[in-house]
Amino acid sequence: MLSFIIKAAENFCIHQIRLPYRIEPLYSQKRTLIAYLDIEDSNGDKHRAYIGCDTILLQCITEIFLGEEIYDQETLRDMLLETTNMIVGNAKVLYEESSSSPFTISTPHFQANEHFTLDTEGLHTFYVADGEMLIALKAL
Repeated sequence: MLSFIIKAAENFCIHQIRLPYRIEPLYSQKRTLIAYLDIEDSNGDKHRAYIGCDTILLQCITEIFLGEEIYDQETLRDMLLETTNMIVGNAKVLYEESSSSPFTISTPHFQANEHFTLDTEGLHTFYVADGEMLIALKAL
């Protein structure tokens, strides 16, 4: 499951924001805005996917999508929720194309503006536009 989310995040960088990126299998402990959504596969297994972005990257994404420099916290949170929905939604499509078993996703939720400290199955950081995006998955 995590590999599909990582691939979807790559797709987001390539096709949505059109910026180069680098991936590392770690987290830098930088303060980020964090959102999550829950995933349930056809076997009933549940996971929580986390997407976190620092302010620098969210400001860049907001400027790309909205075409203006709006950086208030509410707009950045909304952009994070939309980014989370786009990435995990694309992961759902990629998963269903490679498997006959679909999964469902919930609505994204804003968690916090903090350092990510949860134990997860895997955590990767994308370095994009002088900012960072973390991708993590946790079994529920």
